[in-house]
Amino acid sequence: MKKCQVVLKSGRRRGCSTSSSMITNVRYGECQKNHAANIGGYALDGCREFMASDTEGTTGALTCAACGCHRNFHRREVETEVACEYT
Repeated sequence: MKKCQVVLKSGRRRGCSTSSSMITNVRYGECQKNHAANIGGYALDGCREFMASDTEGTTGALTCAACGCHRNFHRREVETEVACEYT
């Protein structure tokens, strides 16, 4: 039995004619919130990675401990891994 492993990025999917398993990893990178938008400027706070303020399943899990903004302001990186098994 051989295994082929294909790594796809940006949510594209490829089909497998035999059994396959898909693993999706989501990571939140640097903060993209423009703190000076209300005065017509452009200023980022420099937060490099999202760190949850509280445990998963609570509202604090969506707030960044480093910069205090919502998780949606952080750049989302999705990595999808598809492992196809064939004989």
